[in-house]
Amino acid sequence: MHIARRYPLFARLLAALAASQLGDWLYNLALLAYVEQRTHSTVWLGVTTAARIGPMVVGGPIGGLIADRFDRRRLMFASDAIRAGIMGALVLVALVSLPVALVPVLAAAATMAGIAYPPSIAAVTPRLVAADDLAAANGARGTIAPACIALGPALGAVLLLIGPPAVAFAVNAATFVISGLLMASIPAGAAFARADAAGESPLAGVGAITSELREGARALRAVPEAGWIVSADIAGSFVYGAQTVLLLLVAERLGLGAGGYGYLLAGLGLGGIVGATLAGRLGPIAGRRSTLAGALVLVAAPLPVLALAASPVAAIVAGVAGGVGALVVEVVADTRLQQTLDESHLGCAYGFAFAASVGGIAVGSLAAPALVSLAGLGGALCIVAGLVILLATAIALRSIGAGAGQTVVPATAEA
Repeated sequence: MHIARRYPLFARLLAALAASQLGDWLYNLALLAYVEQRTHSTVWLGVTTAARIGPMVVGGPIGGLIADRFDRRRLMFASDAIRAGIMGALVLVALVSLPVALVPVLAAAATMAGIAYPPSIAAVTPRLVAADDLAAANGARGTIAPACIALGPALGAVLLLIGPPAVAFAVNAATFVISGLLMASIPAGAAFARADAAGESPLAGVGAITSELREGARALRAVPEAGWIVSADIAGSFVYGAQTVLLLLVAERLGLGAGGYGYLLAGLGLGGIVGATLAGRLGPIAGRRSTLAGALVLVAAPLPVLALAASPVAAIVAGVAGGVGALVVEVVADTRLQQTLDESHLGCAYGFAFAASVGGIAVGSLAAPALVSLAGLGGALCIVAGLVILLATAIALRSIGAGAGQTVVPATAEA
């Protein structure tokens, strides 16, 4: 990636992010496989995914506020260190068969320890790269998650074949250690400093914190078209949340087992790599509502194919296509928010948007078992697709009403 060669500090930040996310996706597969082995329950699968994701919904804005108040380099290092310890505790749970209820509790704790990480990355990126390279930088950053989705579950599947889930949990702990060491190797500097307008003290009282949260929400609302941007991102996340449950059932229907589930997730990741690369090259059309609508259609269209797929190859190809659409939505949304949000409240405002997006994952994971009970696996996949198509249609009609392909106009920086 030329963007990494041009900006060495950003490249090191990407390496730290890649190390921790690779372990996260490897651990996610092992986590769900372990819960399924212990409970044989889709409800427990949904609860575990929601527990892993839920703290980001509740704590996302707080994480953004923390990112605005403290040195972001130190925050990310501390996050890695704490999560490494929590993974060690999860290894103990798996080795001695402690109550399975501890698994979602520890998953939630690990997520809570990382709530300041995403807004810190989002706030630091515009400081490490030139404005003209921001979309390309977000494309490079966006490539990491799908690459880890592609590689992490595949490695997790291999580890599950050769050892118990505790091995995968231990490997995830090691990736956090590596990520922390990479963060520690980055020189401290202004790029990681707290926002200038973050308040008089990092440890201000409840009143000051509440006021800053309101300012962050106000900054987000000030962004033109924020509703469409965030709703599209939520829709993509909802589909992913549902797929964390539904793809396991697809793998079982195809006779692939837990390892096949990893391969299906890897297909999503492979598509995400393509989608992130494509999004970084969209140029002016990245700001158009029609671009969001088209990407959402690409997210939804493969879902009925998964319902009908008679072979693993067809299911994986469908996942690749959906992954392309999901990452285009994500990168376009992140770039537009970074370009238009007031820098002094970027972390907090982004925290609200990120929490809403992650909330879509939690809702999707909880809704999937209910939809399967109501309509079966195929019906559940088609219902999810239909909901996303409805949103894409609404965005497209809005584009036509305002002038086809209208570009989202940057805010005036008054928040």
